[in-house]
Amino acid sequence: MRVQRAGPIGWWSPDPRGVIPLDGLQVSRSLRRSCRRFEIRVDTEFDGVIRGCADPARPSGWIDDEFIGAYTRLHELGWVHSVEVWTRDAEPELVGGVYGVAIGGLFAGESMFHRRTDASKAALVALVERLRAGGATLFDVQWITDHLASLGAREISRGQYLDQLADALARPQLVLE
Repeated sequence: MRVQRAGPIGWWSPDPRGVIPLDGLQVSRSLRRSCRRFEIRVDTEFDGVIRGCADPARPSGWIDDEFIGAYTRLHELGWVHSVEVWTRDAEPELVGGVYGVAIGGLFAGESMFHRRTDASKAALVALVERLRAGGATLFDVQWITDHLASLGAREISRGQYLDQLADALARPQLVLE
């Protein structure tokens, strides 16, 4: 896939900003049951996750080869991580995932995908569990979608975001396991 870029990679700073409170994830009983159908792995198939997110069949695709190359390098340097959702079959298949940037106590989610029902939600549930355990304080999702709102994402003002961001960046480096 090759998208012709008309300039530099953009950086978005929406106001209000979407976040998922690490103590406010809303997981229904049916989603908990669904999560048990999957195996979760971290940083074992970053390329598969980012390419799943870059699927050209997805509407409004923005992840191109140049972007994949840049984020792959950041992954190799330890700044970008993926949480992967696999089937529990004899031949496990990658069916969902999420990736993002970790700096200090911040995890900035970039994109997620699914090929099976609830796989992206399972990735978010697993990610939030790992963020809590790893010492994160801020899970930035930029914008609120219906999907994220159903899990407890909320909007905060730019001022609140910048305060939380400063606190998160002053924390020790997040470890996802």
